[in-house]
Amino acid sequence: MSSISSEDHAAAPVPRKQNEGGIIGRLSPSTHVSLDGDLRKYTKSPSIERTVIADEAQLLNNPNERRWWKEAVVYQIYPRSFKDSNGDGIGDIPGIIQELDYLKAIGVDVIWLSPVYKSPMHDMGYDISDYRDIHPEFGTMTDFDNLLAGLHERGIKLVMDLVVNHTSFQHNWFLESKKSKDNPYRDWYFWRPPKFDEKGNRMPPNNWESIFGGSAWTYDEATGEYYLHLFASQQPDLNWDNSEVRESVYDMMHFWLRRGIDGFRMDVINLISKVPGLPDAPIVNPGMPFQPGFEFFVNGPRVHQYMREMNDRVLSHYDIMTVGEMPCGVDPDHAVKYVAADRNELNMVFTFDHMNLDGWPSEKWIYRNWNLTELKNVTEKWQFHLAVNDGWNSLYLENHDQPRSVGRFTSDAPELRDMAARMLATFLSTLRGTLFVYQGQELGLINPKLETIDQYRDIETLRFYDRMAKLRYRVYRPLVDEEWVMLSLKKKSRDNARTPIPWDNTPNGGFTTSSATPWIPLNPDYKTYNANSQLSNPTSVLNYWRHLLALRKNNITLVYGEFMPLDPDNEQVYAYMRKLGDERLWVVLNFTEKIVTFHVPAEVRGGKLLLGSYVSYGKVEERQTDETIELRPYEARIYEL
Repeated sequence: MSSISSEDHAAAPVPRKQNEGGIIGRLSPSTHVSLDGDLRKYTKSPSIERTVIADEAQLLNNPNERRWWKEAVVYQIYPRSFKDSNGDGIGDIPGIIQELDYLKAIGVDVIWLSPVYKSPMHDMGYDISDYRDIHPEFGTMTDFDNLLAGLHERGIKLVMDLVVNHTSFQHNWFLESKKSKDNPYRDWYFWRPPKFDEKGNRMPPNNWESIFGGSAWTYDEATGEYYLHLFASQQPDLNWDNSEVRESVYDMMHFWLRRGIDGFRMDVINLISKVPGLPDAPIVNPGMPFQPGFEFFVNGPRVHQYMREMNDRVLSHYDIMTVGEMPCGVDPDHAVKYVAADRNELNMVFTFDHMNLDGWPSEKWIYRNWNLTELKNVTEKWQFHLAVNDGWNSLYLENHDQPRSVGRFTSDAPELRDMAARMLATFLSTLRGTLFVYQGQELGLINPKLETIDQYRDIETLRFYDRMAKLRYRVYRPLVDEEWVMLSLKKKSRDNARTPIPWDNTPNGGFTTSSATPWIPLNPDYKTYNANSQLSNPTSVLNYWRHLLALRKNNITLVYGEFMPLDPDNEQVYAYMRKLGDERLWVVLNFTEKIVTFHVPAEVRGGKLLLGSYVSYGKVEERQTDETIELRPYEARIYEL
């Protein structure tokens, strides 16, 4: 039994490889919030006493407030698509090492590395078969140590993905678990006997629907029982009520932290506790065999007990960053329980309210139109609530599970996409919280609009396509046809963000060799939109990001300052002030593709323009004094008062 749970490997330090072939070498030098109705309105609750940061002196003298992970710029790398070093068409760790100076030049402080552990890759690495080794397609443990050393030499930290709601069905723990009902590992997962209907047909233990569609249960012929998987059948859920499971997870976390990593991004961590008995979900989709069971596994009855235990046993022993992904429903009240400083659980959570604006409840593939007021409401709900409840926000618009933001929150028309990318970058970078940037976002990449289903690789996407095609799924419209399904994929598929990074305009965009076949097609516009061309263009999206990140690092108000909306009912312009002590900045963003006249509130007139998306970056002297300003399509400006 011990040989299966240890998975140990040698951790000897290794000398770092030299950075070769990198693109940089081609460059020239409190109170509690109650929310109702209008989400911008909130009331103070006498039950919790918190203090919002009042001035910079207090901030600098309060070690619980000014922390490195709050001020960091985090850059997510999806390794399969970042850079391929050996010509097999798959990005790898040595490819990342080649571009460390590029990451440093952008202004990155932390790398969040999506899973590189051993995996059969049914869900692109989020189905782990060995938590203590590297998947051969990505490299070796020596390569990983070289990466870690190279990052640390450049002052960049490394955060790894922690995927412990489930394992791969090829993990030794599960292989043992399925051998027999009395195997010591049986209770490490959720096994249940079948039910039978009135005709004697075998049925799953309950009616839960998998988040990827279909039943959340798979039958095992050998032992005559079903196992639970909230995601794909290749991803069986761990039973966190079993203390041996938790101890093994904590031991694995220590393994990586002792190796020198700087924290964890925790995948679907709010799903680890299930309601005892695993009861049937209520019928919300009549006529469908399986129903969403979120109320029985999202923010479950013991999740906070387990998070505090994890903090006590592991996290509190290191100066690290922790951020928990919270899908399927986490409101601000829930979030505070995870991230308030005195809760001793996590630093931050990833929330999804803004990601859900363009989809219908429980069906992300059904597109809905949204308006700017809705985005303001969501943004301000989280900005206000966590600020006054001793919590902290994570700020993101893109990641490996979401489509590109240009084209989602703005137009991606060729004549507008650069302006839109700069505006969205300004929006994200001027909010209160820790900034997360996804690879390619700094280039203003857009969805690739893949034309045929055989170009897609994502398991969620392929299962949705099959569900529509085979079941003639009827939801929100009388008939789902091929054209509508493909349009949905072009808008919402996770593969939209997973196409390879284009480094230059050579065949295959410098991602891999010209003779190789990338694991997924590049965006067809890579000859124009690539890192090399943008680095040499002073007005590119990439260079705007560099100026923006430098401004954020030099203005602590943009990180910690109070968030104060201006003209909240404006459906075209998003404007707000950031205030810390005597320092005040204000931001104005045109969220339309039209020229808009904005009436400047009296309290923010007279500011000096620090950065604008239509001007020469870093060479700004303009002072705003008029009562109105004319904003060009997707224009963004940051003023100092």
